[in-house]
Parts: sequence; structure tokens; C-alpha cells
Amino acid sequence: MDSGGVTMPTDKELPPPPSSLEIGGQSSEPAHRPIWQIVMVAAIAAGVQFGWALQLSLLTPYVQLLGIPHTWASYIWLCGPISGMIVQPVVGYYSDRCTSRFGRRRPFIFGGAALVAMAVFLIGYAADIGVASGDKVGTAAKPRAISVFVTGFWILDVANNMLQGPCRALLADLSGTDSSRIRTGNSLFAFFMAVGNVLGYAAGSYTSLYRMFPFTKTHACDVYCANLKTCFFISIALLMTITILALTTVKENVFKPEAVEGEEGKSSNKVVFFSEMIGALKMLSRPMWILLLVTALNWIAWFPFLLFDTDWMGREVYGGKESTDPIYSKGVRVGALGLLLNSVVAGFTSLGIEQLARASGGVKRLWGGVNMLLAVCLAMTILVSKKAESMRQFTVVNGVTTTLPPSSGVKGGALSVFVLLGIPLSVTFSIPCALASIFSNDSGVGQGLALGVLNLAIVIPQMFVSILAGPWDQLFGGGNLPAFVVGAISAALSGILAFTLLPSPPPDVVLAKVSGAAMH
Repeated sequence: MDSGGVTMPTDKELPPPPSSLEIGGQSSEPAHRPIWQIVMVAAIAAGVQFGWALQLSLLTPYVQLLGIPHTWASYIWLCGPISGMIVQPVVGYYSDRCTSRFGRRRPFIFGGAALVAMAVFLIGYAADIGVASGDKVGTAAKPRAISVFVTGFWILDVANNMLQGPCRALLADLSGTDSSRIRTGNSLFAFFMAVGNVLGYAAGSYTSLYRMFPFTKTHACDVYCANLKTCFFISIALLMTITILALTTVKENVFKPEAVEGEEGKSSNKVVFFSEMIGALKMLSRPMWILLLVTALNWIAWFPFLLFDTDWMGREVYGGKESTDPIYSKGVRVGALGLLLNSVVAGFTSLGIEQLARASGGVKRLWGGVNMLLAVCLAMTILVSKKAESMRQFTVVNGVTTTLPPSSGVKGGALSVFVLLGIPLSVTFSIPCALASIFSNDSGVGQGLALGVLNLAIVIPQMFVSILAGPWDQLFGGGNLPAFVVGAISAALSGILAFTLLPSPPPDVVLAKVSGAAMH
């Protein structure tokens, strides 16, 4: 196969997927385990995704409640891509080589779950800890609470990245070399991700959840804050219950290296992953570089909406001026409902990726088409916002002017954006990973390392958006629409490049990969 990427590998040319145990050691793991063990490990995704759903739906409004200006809120989210770029590769590398008597993956999974529990406690009680240490109730900015929140938030993202990588690797270990079992494990992981999303967004949209734990409402923590605390308590209970059940019922055998490495090998292990990553970038073929470009543009489009979707509902659609406005809180809750509907649509779509690809003439056309749909949906946020503004109504109660909720038509239009975006979201979570796995054969780069390179095309755009979204919005008068406009343009460019430059791999090859990568 030439470096220009004109000829794509056929089904017969693809090598079998390497075992996750092939790292210069040996293990007595069986070829594959019973399916119920794979189900137990995959179910951890529900607990992890429950927490992610709460982050996406509730935390941007919460940081403003603590006094962080909207312009600076996006900087808080830098920890996600940074930890994804550093923590996952490092944890993956060392979990491959862990010789603990508890197994290779289980110590990291349990450690990640414990860190998640600690982090969400810090986040939920940030306001209380801040007031107890000197913050004033009712003041706009609460510096001590902000410090506690940021610390907890960074720990949470590190912990989530520490948890997910080994969990996915354990699924591969339990499946052995059985490709059918591997696809089944990935499908179950995707299913439980959808379950976690639905549960998380449903919890975020329920206004009286704090009554389950009345002690969460304090003089430093209002109803919105108390609801967030309660959601996190449920998240901790769900994640720890599933994780403990999985780790106690699914056993790992101790990993035993074949031979003791020399001193030179030991010292080089510390940087081997990153040196291999740099080498992989030099070896990439033209199709892989195009894939990275299309993926990067795609995530520049996605991240502004994922970051500010519920804030958009509260601010532009419902007309709330600040996080303390009751009308803003109503908009955030409706936004959480929209994310719930988005997850349901994404889950069903992920089950039909193969059929959609065949109907559209291949994954290249499918990905290009959904990127265009993404661009249209982001452009629709402008129309919905302008319509909501033009139809805004107010009422005066006891001499105070109050904003009324938008009409059912405006609300329905906003929710329609969330629903439609579920289709491109499911494709975004599946097709790029499948194409990276296929194109890696042309580059001479291993599939695992190729996915690591692809992750750079995801996290670097996220860092770009996190840094620039706030100042960009402020430059154009505040709000979320300027970032959404940039996202719409980026999505359209991504679609055009997918249609015109991205090579077309054999349908049977990529569909087999997609079925194992969907929502992974």
C-alpha cells in the first residue's frame, strides 16, 4: 500500500487486532470470559457517564453561581482535554505493565472511582466550605468556594480519565482475541453510556430532588446548589456500587512479565509512550492527516455547544440575565431535558450506524452529511434565540419586572435542536475511531497508538475553544451565539473536507470497525 493512500486495505489485508496483553509479558487470562462478566465491567460506564452528564448540564451555571464570570467559565473546562491528553496515555501505559496481585486494571479502576467520589464531594460542598472559611453569603464572587470547586473539578476530570481507560482495556482483556466478543463488549459499553446519560440528565432536570436529602440546603447553598449536591450523592452511590460489584465478581489473573528488563529499558519506559506518539506523527499517511483535520474541525464545532448548551437555554432562550434569576434556572432545567432527549436519540442512532452508512453510500458520505446537519443545527440556535428575544414577554409583580417563559413554539424549536444533534453526536463517537483504526495500517502505526494520535485531534480543539470562547463571546457583547457561529462554520468545513478529501475505505471493513467503536 502506497503512502498516498490511493489504495485502501481490503478485509483480508487487515491484521487481527492485537491482544491487550501483548506488551512483552504473559498472563494466564482465558481466551474470553462469560458474557455476564463483560456486562458487569461495561456497566461501570453508566456510573461514569452519569457524572459526565451532570457536568455537561449543571456545572457551567453552577460556576456562575459561585461568582465566576461567564467570560471565564470556559477556562474551567480546560482540565478535561489536558487530562485526556496526559492522564489516559500514562494510565494506559502503566496499567498494561501493572503486576499487582489484584490484577492489572482493577487497581486503577478502583482508584479512579474513589477519586471521583472525593472530587464530587468537593464540588458539591464548595459553597459551604467557602462560606465556612470566610466567604460572604450573597456576595457576587466567592473566591474560597471557587478555589475548592476548581480543585475538585480538576480532580474529577483526572479521575474520570483514570477510570475509563483501564475499564475499556479490561473489556478487551476479558474478550480475548474473539472479535465478536470485543464488539459485544463495546456495544454494551455504549448502551450503559446511554443509560448513564439519560439518568444524569433526568436528575439534572428535576427541580425538587434535594428533598431526598434535606440537609443539602443550607444558608450557603440554595435550592439549585442543593439539587446539584443531591445529584452528586446519587452519582457517587451509583458509581461505587457498580464498581465494587464488578471488581469483586470479575477476577483478574496476576500479570507476569516474561523477563526482567535492563536498566536502560527501565529508564526508557517513562517516556516510551510519548516518544512513540511523536514517531507515529512522523509516519502518518495522507488519509490519516485528512482524518485528523476533519476530526479537529468537527470538535471545534461540537465543544462550544457541549460547553454552553444549558447556559444557552437559560440565557438566550429563556432570557435570564444571571444564574440567580428564577427564569434562568428554569431554562437550565429545560436544557437538561433537551440533553436527555439528545442522549436517547444518540443511543438509538448508534444501534443503526451500519444501516445509515449503507443507505448513504458509505461512511465518508455519512460523516460529511451529519457534519452538515451539525452546522445547520448550530445555525438554528441563532434563529431560535432571535425568535425568543423578539417574542419575550414580561410581567410586573409587586413592582418587580419578571421575565416570562418563552412560548411553546420557541421552547419546542430549542428542544428540536437538542434532538437533531443526537444523530451527528452518535456518528462522531464511532466513525472517526473506526477510520483511524483502518488508516493506521497504511501508516505502519499500531491501532492503539493511532487512536492515541486521534485523541490529540479531539483534545487540542477543546483546549482551543476553552481558551478563546469566553473572550470571543465578550468581544461580540457576551452570550453564547458567537461561539456557536464559529462552530457552525467549522462543522460546514469539516463536512466539505469529508466529502471531498477523505478517502473511502471498503464498506465491509469500516462497518465492522464502527460496530465495535460506536459510542466508545
